[in-house]
Formats: sequence, C-alpha cells, structure tokens
Amino acid sequence: MEANAVRFHGNPYIVTVSRTVQRHRSTNLSLQNLTYRKNKLFFPFSPTITRCSTTKSSETGQASTFESPPSDCSPTSSLSSSTRGLVLDLGLLSTDPWDSEEIGSPVVKRFLSDNGERWYMWYHGSSKQKPVSDSIGLAVSNNGIHWERGKGRVESTDDVGLVMSCCEDWWAFDKASVRPGEVVIMSSSKVRANSSVYWMYYTGYTTETVEFQSQGFTFELGNPERFNLCDENVAKSVVYRSLPGLAISQDGRHWARIEGEHHSGALFDVGSEKDWDFLYIASPHVVFHGSGDLRMYYHSFDEETGEFCIGMARSREGIKWVKLGKILGGRRSEKDGGTGFFDELGGRYPCVTRNKRDGSYVMAYEGVDRNGKMSIGLAVSRDGIKDWERVIDEEAVLAVGEGGAWDNGGVGCPYLVEMDGDSDHHWRLYYRGVGQGGRTGIGLAVSEGSEITTKFTKQTGIHL
Repeated sequence: MEANAVRFHGNPYIVTVSRTVQRHRSTNLSLQNLTYRKNKLFFPFSPTITRCSTTKSSETGQASTFESPPSDCSPTSSLSSSTRGLVLDLGLLSTDPWDSEEIGSPVVKRFLSDNGERWYMWYHGSSKQKPVSDSIGLAVSNNGIHWERGKGRVESTDDVGLVMSCCEDWWAFDKASVRPGEVVIMSSSKVRANSSVYWMYYTGYTTETVEFQSQGFTFELGNPERFNLCDENVAKSVVYRSLPGLAISQDGRHWARIEGEHHSGALFDVGSEKDWDFLYIASPHVVFHGSGDLRMYYHSFDEETGEFCIGMARSREGIKWVKLGKILGGRRSEKDGGTGFFDELGGRYPCVTRNKRDGSYVMAYEGVDRNGKMSIGLAVSRDGIKDWERVIDEEAVLAVGEGGAWDNGGVGCPYLVEMDGDSDHHWRLYYRGVGQGGRTGIGLAVSEGSEITTKFTKQTGIHL
C-alpha cells in the first residue's frame, strides 16, 4: 500500500491507493471496498487526484445569510412583481459575491436524523467578473425552503459558499466553467454520517468552440446557455466543448478531482463526427441502481435531427463508462398549425430518480419548444433504460410564469426530491427560472398529490 497526501486548502487528507488493483480493470464499487477512516480514504482502484481550486480574486472568504437583492439588470430597482416559488435569488451585488450574475443547476439533498432534517443545495453561479466563468457553491437549509448561502469561498467544514472553481491546468477539460450535475452519497441516504463520501458528477467547459450547422432557430443556441441580456459582449450563441467530470469530498465542501481516462481528465469523450453527442456532453446525472451498476444520464445536441437529446451510459465502478445511446429526443406535432409540443426540439438537463413506492424510474427534464421556450416535463420507465413514456403527453408539468413573474422567461434544470413521509407523501421540484432581462433564480414547485403523474404547483409564501 502506498499513501499520498492531498491538501485541501490547508486541510491534509491521506489517500491510500491499493497497487494490487490494475488501473484499467473494472472494479465493483461499494461501501465494502470504498471506506473512510479518520482522515483517510481507501479506494479499490488507482485514481489520479487533483486539487479543486476555490480561489477567485474578489472573494473574501466570509459567509453571509441569504438576501434577495435587486439586480442592475432589472429595468427598475425592485424585484419582479411576482416571486412565487422563488427560494434562492442572485447574490447581493454590494458585497461582490461569486454568484451575483447568474445561478442555476440546483442539486438538492435531504438528510434526516433524530435532531431533525438538514438540506444541502449545490448550484452553479457566476459573478460580474469577465470573462464569464461558472463556479459551484453550496447553500444549506433546515427545511429546503429558506436557504443560507455564502458570498465567498468556504474555509471550514461548516461554511457555505463557493466550493469549487475551474481547474487551473492548461490541458484540463474544465478550465473555463464548471456546473454540478449530481451528487451521489456513498452512505445511508437517511443519515449524513462521518463516513459519508460525496461523489460529484459535473460538467466541465473548455475554451474550445465547436462549429455546428445553423438550424434556422429563432433563438440562440449556446453551451453553456447565457441568459443575462445586459452585457452585449457576452456571446450567448457560442457552443463550447464540454465533458463530464468527477470530484469527491468528505464534507461536501472541499473537493478533489478524480481524473478519468480521457487525456483532459474527463470521464469520457464526445462521440464521433456523425454521432448524436459529437458537439458536447453536458449535465451528467448519475443513479446508483445496485451493486456494480451505476447509470449516467446526460444531454447533447444532435445536428442530424436538429434537437436536444438525452442519452445514457453505464458503469460498474463510477469511473469507466460505456455509452448506451439516446433514450429521449424531440417530437414533431402532426397537427397543422398550433404551437407544437412543449419539447418539440427535445429535452435536456435530465434528473432521474427511483420512485420509492413502485420502483419505477422518473425523469424530469427541460423541454425546448420550436421557439426556444423552456418548460419542464416528466417521463417514466420501468427499468430506467428503455421505453420512456411522458406522463402528460402534450403538456409540461411545470410551465413558465405568467405576467411579471420572476420566471416568465423559462423554467428548466429540474431536480426532483421525493418526500416520502407516511402522512404526506409528495414530490418537490427544484428548478432554474429565467425572468426579465435574463435574470435567473432557483425555484420550488410541489406535486399536486402523491402521484408523480400530476402537474406541479409553485409554492406560495416561501420567498423572503
């Protein structure tokens, strides 16, 4: 056995790697062979670990509680006339936080214990600094509604705020922006114990632009999407190459990258020139199906069909992946006239979870219509691989806000949380909303009953 010290912002951890396991051999990942002891992580494989930077020149490292400030991008100094469902707004401009320009990509986890419940939300954000670069932060809550956030980088295991920035290596796939896709917790989902190991699957963006054929869209196609319309210098229709990455943590705050087999450190590459996922790979969402069976859902844009598509890959240990192909795409309306389906141009940002009541797989996704409007749909599959059926054939389960609502420009990047209480079983849907001037926020809607096949209603009276 050989031990290598890895330092996370002054906190030393020891990573012990077994040299008896070949690097390229698939291993069965479980809590039996991935264990934690005091200040030590033991891996059943030979990972390459790099430091996750949280350094940004404007950060103070101080934490601050949640506020809902006005934005310079708003036509007036007041917030939108309706904030129904809004649970996390942009960071306060006067303090120059890391998330004052744009936020999104919520990944929400609920932990139960004898002392109550604790909620974690990882999300991406960007500041006013140029060039625009997304980082990943953490907010915490006691009820999943009122959130505490930080304006700077985390310093301790109790801090909130910025937890992961872009890689500083010139060759890395994630040197321009990072956005969270999913956090898999390798311990009991009920109790956040000291033995928890967090695996974050995320999207990393490079500075490499991708040439693609114009589809004649009436909206701008970009990767990542940029919604803020105030800055004319921000290229909103540029497609940057992106790939999936993995980082691990013992506290959800200090992260170390696990380099995949791709030369850039990514887990795997885009497809060949004629493949549906040739342009980029984004929003990796991983589900632990069982021992030796992890499933990743992700999206790309298929040039051949001119639509966003959701695909799938499988892995035995969470690092080496085998692609299975597309599982959900767009659909054209056979009716003459009309507005078409809410997801005519396909789906993206999949969030897949297993229904605890019947064992089926539920996918929430962002649907894009022919005009680029974003709304949220649901699909269900018995095995999580094939035969995905939309729960409401022609309508979204969550549509854009009306009138002057804070999310009247689009809703997407969904994240499902099943509230499986004995007396009040229902579902929560966290999402990114886009409003006037491209202002973004994170919202919450709840299912209309215990069944996932119903529509969702935005919560009232929860925004402070």
